[in-house]
Amino acid sequence: MNPLVFFVNGKRVEEQQPDPEWNLLWYLRSKLGLVGSKLGCGEGGCGACTVMLSKLVDGQVRHFSVNACLSPVVTLHGTAVTTVEALGSAPDRLHPIQERLAKAHGSQCGFCTPGFVMSAYALLRSQPTLPSLEQLEDALVGNLCRCTGYRPILEGLRTLTSDGQTTCGRADCCRNREY
Repeated sequence: MNPLVFFVNGKRVEEQQPDPEWNLLWYLRSKLGLVGSKLGCGEGGCGACTVMLSKLVDGQVRHFSVNACLSPVVTLHGTAVTTVEALGSAPDRLHPIQERLAKAHGSQCGFCTPGFVMSAYALLRSQPTLPSLEQLEDALVGNLCRCTGYRPILEGLRTLTSDGQTTCGRADCCRNREY
C-alpha cells in the first residue's frame, strides 16, 4: 500500500496507514500539534476550523478554504494544507490580514479569528487581483462570530479589497496610529 503524502505549512507529511475516520482538524491538532484551527461546531457551520488547501488542477495551483472538521485526511494525497500558524504570530510578525483585524478591533475572544483569517487568505491567494468587498463577504459566509460582531471584522478586512478604504475617515482613526 502506498503511503498518504501531503504537505502542511510547507512540510512533508507521510502516513503509512491513515485511519479513514481521521478528519483534518483532528490530525492537525492531535498528531501535528497545530492548534490554531479550532473545533467549534464539528459540522462545518461555524468556520472556526478553516484552513487553506492548495491543489494542482489542470496544470495550475488552485487555492481554496475548507472546513478541516469535514475534510477526511485520506482525501489529501498530493495536497498542500496551510494553517493560521504559517501566516504569522504576535512574537514573530503578524500577517497583514491578522494585523488589519487587530487594528480594526475585529477580535474579542479570538476563537473565530483563525477561521476568518484563513478564509480571507484563501480568497486573496485564489485570484490574481484584489477581490471586491462582495467577494470578501461571500468568502466569509461560512464564518461565525458570537462576540465581536461582523462590522469590525469587515472594516478591517475591507482594506484588502478593491473597494477598500485605508481609514474609516475619522481624524483619530486607529489605523493612523503607530503601534
